[in-house]
Amino acid sequence: MKYARLTKEQFEELHKEFINFLATQTITAKEWDDIKVNKPEVAEQELDVFSDLVWEGVLNKVVYIEHISPQQIHLFHLQEEIMHLIAIKIKNPIDLTTTDGFNWLRENLMDEDVEFSQAKKEYSEDKNADKFKLIQQGGVITKGELFQYLDKLIN
Repeated sequence: MKYARLTKEQFEELHKEFINFLATQTITAKEWDDIKVNKPEVAEQELDVFSDLVWEGVLNKVVYIEHISPQQIHLFHLQEEIMHLIAIKIKNPIDLTTTDGFNWLRENLMDEDVEFSQAKKEYSEDKNADKFKLIQQGGVITKGELFQYLDKLIN
């Protein structure tokens, strides 16, 4: 498996897509029930292949990822050839993961306790694996509003 197996909840959400996936392999519902009981290792492989297909589709479309921790925010714009990062670091004990902390940041963006930095990095030979790693480390896929706002502000 290249990425990670979908959760039970994700499989339930994608139930129809999984049925279509099995159908493309000419596996009927009855055959699937039989595979789950009599060939659990084959069932596991099918779940893994489907999970990787779903992840590949999602990662191909991802353009922005945000990672917010108590003292830092990392905003990624995943462009075609490079990742553009805007990082914010807070030098005081405010927790940016709380509503109060985030509101403090919005009101004090130009405070001396707020540091901005930027970086650009080329992808490895596997762009989607790079994106997936950011998600595994706590990044969340977004529409990029915060990145775009800060990009205009600091550039």
